[in-house]
Amino acid sequence: MTSDSRVPSVGDVVAAVHRRYPPEAAASWDAVGLVCGDPRAEVRRILVAVDIVAATVEEAICDGADLLVTHHPLLLHPVSSVAATTPAGALIQRLVRCGCALLSAHTNADVAHDGVSDALAAALGVVGTVPLVPSATDPTTGLGRVGDLAMPLSLRAFADHVRDSLPATAGGVRIAGDLETPVHRVAVIGGSGSDALPAAAAARADVVVTSDLKHHVTLDHLAGGGPALVDVAHFASEWPWVPYVVDLLRADLAGFDVEIRASTLTTDPWTGRA
Repeated sequence: MTSDSRVPSVGDVVAAVHRRYPPEAAASWDAVGLVCGDPRAEVRRILVAVDIVAATVEEAICDGADLLVTHHPLLLHPVSSVAATTPAGALIQRLVRCGCALLSAHTNADVAHDGVSDALAAALGVVGTVPLVPSATDPTTGLGRVGDLAMPLSLRAFADHVRDSLPATAGGVRIAGDLETPVHRVAVIGGSGSDALPAAAAARADVVVTSDLKHHVTLDHLAGGGPALVDVAHFASEWPWVPYVVDLLRADLAGFDVEIRASTLTTDPWTGRA
């Protein structure tokens, strides 16, 4: 550390994240922001992950992180206790004992510029993107992104490209549609994206990449003439945001002396396929 370097506080990092992903942009049902930790505490090392689970908590602690930044929130549903006898409470108690703060950016990172869907589009080589469902107050933000591939691919080849571009998961990559249909215009929705399928059809996308698509939703979508579908694991669709936001935070905190690292763990809950 040089004599003129500065160590950021938890509050400094929270402010940087919230400038990128304003909490007021989060859905009304969401729970984003600082979950535990002292805003005045120093942060010399940050770990970024998709999920807040026991494995990523241990990874952060073993890495010496002072702050764990996750996409998914820990306390999404109201609780009356954070005692260590509860699953969420045990994680909070472990973080507090080890001096590691926790910050989450969920639906506010879904809709913001340089958010989850921007990262997914970049990972898949989709360029010239615009919001799929623009915000009513800011057309540069919104749910999902739609753009183009540099060169058209068949749906089969595009699905292989998606598989090779995202973390491998037990569920793999599912495809709905004619495997030989050409794909040029691509819509992406990080996480569960079934609500945005009509917008993808209106945007004349050839294919939608998203997660958690249900049987009847898929049947009805295809029967209505909607674009082909590529369904990946929820974790896989949001993982590109992790290294993406690491780079953004390194730039935003360039005036500080702090190390920022992406989690190396796969936290998809499905561990096998029979």
